[in-house]
Amino acid sequence: MIEGRRVIAVTPARGGSKSVHYKNLYLLGGRPLLAWPIECALKTPEIDRVIVSTDDERIAATAREFGAEVYRRPAELATDTALVADTLRHLWGQLRSEGEQAEILVLLEATSPFRTPELVSRCLHRLVDEGLDSIATFHDAEINPERAWRISEGMPEPFIPGAVPWKPRQLLTPAYQLNGAVYAFFPDRLPAGIPNILFGKMGAEIVPADSVIDIDTLKDFVIANAILQS
Repeated sequence: MIEGRRVIAVTPARGGSKSVHYKNLYLLGGRPLLAWPIECALKTPEIDRVIVSTDDERIAATAREFGAEVYRRPAELATDTALVADTLRHLWGQLRSEGEQAEILVLLEATSPFRTPELVSRCLHRLVDEGLDSIATFHDAEINPERAWRISEGMPEPFIPGAVPWKPRQLLTPAYQLNGAVYAFFPDRLPAGIPNILFGKMGAEIVPADSVIDIDTLKDFVIANAILQS
């Protein structure tokens, strides 16, 4: 709870994964990937409930084993093209129908395991203290848009018209990318029908690029495990 507002952490974890079979249960540092956001949420003092939204019984069993509640989602919200925002809207409707009075949702995606409870707390306090509707974590863009290219019929040209890709790094316009480590927002303010969960008066919590990793492939697991070992 933060300033009298109940907070719920949610990790969506569907059973299907095209890149790595049962990716959410694949081991990272000897623990299932799914365990990482659950353990982080349980250690964050402001969070009152920790929920995993899934369509899969194996994932549900693992979530319970590590201390999370489980809410099932319908099959249409567990496809490759289903939007996280729609999954969260569905869950929020379930919680409200049960009488849950929480005001804030925190989205902790399993694919970004290296977040810390301190980072989650920092985002929550900024959300409330700065009167934001939503906040998310960012880091420096891996490729600055001024150095990106488009290729048409075999001919390259700068992706941004007029950009100079050879400009020294120090002269590039700073650019950032979402990293999925933490999203926090007031779900009752989430506009209907939009795909994004960063909306309204938005905040950006910038973290070092080497403090986060987005896991999608087996190669990413190898890199993440190597980071842990080092």
